[in-house]
Amino acid sequence: MFSLKVFQDGPEFEKRKNRPFSPSKVSILQVRAAIPKELFEKNTLKGLLYVARDIVCAIAIYKLGWLIDPVTQSLIDSYGTFGTVAKWTMWSLYWYCQSVVLAGWWCMAHEAGHGNVSPYNWVNHLVGFSLHTFVLAPYFAWRSSHHAHHKAVVSIERDENYVPRTRSDYGLPEASQARAVDYHEILEETPIYTLGRMLVMQLIGWQIYLFTDVSGSPRHPQGTNHFSPYSPLFKPSQRYGIVASDIGILCMMYILYLWTQQVGVDMFVKLYFIPYIFLNHWIVMLTYLHHSDPTIPMYRNSQWSFLRGALSTVDRPLLGWAGRVFFHNVSHDHISHHLFSTIPFYNQPIATKHIKAVLQDDYNYDSTNSFRALYRSFTQCIFVEDEGDIVFYKNKEGKAIRELAPDALDRPTKVPEKKD
Repeated sequence: MFSLKVFQDGPEFEKRKNRPFSPSKVSILQVRAAIPKELFEKNTLKGLLYVARDIVCAIAIYKLGWLIDPVTQSLIDSYGTFGTVAKWTMWSLYWYCQSVVLAGWWCMAHEAGHGNVSPYNWVNHLVGFSLHTFVLAPYFAWRSSHHAHHKAVVSIERDENYVPRTRSDYGLPEASQARAVDYHEILEETPIYTLGRMLVMQLIGWQIYLFTDVSGSPRHPQGTNHFSPYSPLFKPSQRYGIVASDIGILCMMYILYLWTQQVGVDMFVKLYFIPYIFLNHWIVMLTYLHHSDPTIPMYRNSQWSFLRGALSTVDRPLLGWAGRVFFHNVSHDHISHHLFSTIPFYNQPIATKHIKAVLQDDYNYDSTNSFRALYRSFTQCIFVEDEGDIVFYKNKEGKAIRELAPDALDRPTKVPEKKD
């Protein structure tokens, strides 16, 4: 039976929203001490078996996709409209399943970029480059900006992804002078326009980010992108990798062109292009929800630390078991991933259990339906204030839904933080 809970916020979100925020008093050393050393060990055979499983699943689904039109044509000949409905239902199922599996390829390449498929770098790079190139993602380029993101997550000055825009970016009056009409005039939009912007973000937001660095750091100059070896995103020593990523994508596009010449544009669109677009939806959805939530703080340099940044994300059960299996725990165990990104993905669920025991109420989880959470973040995470060492997103009325606790800015004596 359909449940209205899909439209409701999860109890963890409600509890967190109503609790004034104060940074965790737990140290990175305490968290690290709770993680068994064996969880950091990589097994090449085990990693490659996961890679093989993902490849076999994609091939199997692809083979089944070729059967849809022949099988349903007889239904269309015999039953007309019913056969047509069956045909497009089966194609919809194909697009969903294949996009999830190929998003898993993207996630596996992400793990390879962190060195988690194998203890051998050449194995990681071979796997990551191959899988990312198949889905037209620049492996070495994105790996570089993603590592920079891990080093400065939710640092307003230094993060690389989903950096919040500020009050001044929108040209809003100062908070003490702003009226309700000021917010409405600048931020208000029709529901259909909001839906349109969401669709653009979900369907081609990944490509827009790669080509324009939208939502990236505002300190980057205009023209920043993931394809130029001279982009400010990269160090000079990384330029050969950027060129290799570009060549790989061009080769893949040429292969797709030759394949399309053989199978026709219709089958190219059905078998590859539509799953590719939906794959991008899953990638944008999971990365956006990792770091865009109205209850999660962002820091400026005086208050930021590696631990505080790593804890400023949310674990979500995106797609349930399918998300665990094919997205390789990237959403279910994202806090653990940011704390210890060198733990292999298959050990992250165990690491999360140990981390939760140490963090307790400082561990962020949200059982809200992920599509509800996506809409909530899209409509409530609008801007942050230009000033403030710990800030929360504000909505279209200029209001934050969470407050700082009185002791939030009382920073304890800093201890060295060990980062894995």
